Order: sequence, then structure tokens, then C-alpha cells
Amino acid sequence: MTCVCFRMYTEEEARKLGVVGWVKNTSQGTVTGQVQGPEDKVNAMKSWLTKVGSPSSRIDRTNFSNEKEISKLDFSGFSTRY
Repeated sequence: MTCVCFRMYTEEEARKLGVVGWVKNTSQGTVTGQVQGPEDKVNAMKSWLTKVGSPSSRIDRTNFSNEKEISKLDFSGFSTRY
């Protein structure tokens, strides 16, 4: 079995871009998460999630919801949840 490693690559990209939040696998075989940071960096992360992902991943579609401006970050880093 090949490792898709989407969460690991997502965490790495988030740290490179300087956004905070989390990512985790779902029982449906998809990935969910939350990203916070300056709008330009969040948009760069959304673009990466939509078009790039991990080398072994196949991205069929992305769905971004609950987008809003916040006054302060809820997270201090980016992590993988289990």
C-alpha cells in the first residue's frame, strides 16, 4: 500500500505559508480541516489544497465552507488530528 501522506504534506505546506489550524482524515476517505491566517496566505493554502496536494494524492474536488473574518487566531500552529 502506498502512502498518500496528504496530511503530512498539508501540515508542511501550512507551516511554509505561515497559516495555522489542523487537518485530519475522515471515515469517508476524505480529508477535513481548518485554516486560519492572513487572507492572502489562506488563499494560497486553498489553491495548494485544490491544485497540488501530496504527490500521491488525487484531488477530485474541494469544498471550503464557514469562511469569515476573525479578530484573533484560535490556533498557535498547524497540526494533524487523529
